Amino acid sequence: MNNQQNMGQQNQSKIKNPSVGVPKVKGPEFNDRDILNDVLATQKYLTDSFNVLVREASHDNLHQATMAILNDTHQTAREAYNLMFKKGWYALNSAAKQNVDQAYQQFSNYQTQFPYQNQQLQ
Repeated sequence: MNNQQNMGQQNQSKIKNPSVGVPKVKGPEFNDRDILNDVLATQKYLTDSFNVLVREASHDNLHQATMAILNDTHQTAREAYNLMFKKGWYALNSAAKQNVDQAYQQFSNYQTQFPYQNQQLQ
């Protein structure tokens, strides 16, 4: 397979919109895409950190307050992602149907290992 065919196959596996608002040749200055990329990276870091704090908070008021912050950081990350995807600055790799079906089957089988399948926990 030549390089041209290989590039064509790689592009087919990407899900993205056309890139808008940034120059084709990047200079050293920050542009809107760079700033938004930094916002998204920061929000990902914050959500990871707040997830740990929420999980380990021993005081109910602290848990509730950090849970609200965690929800806000997740929402901000989602908004940044949506904007980046809309502007073509964030691409996703598509998955083959066979891989999706295999993952679904694998995790569906885990349900049989739950000790209380049809009982409600109290």
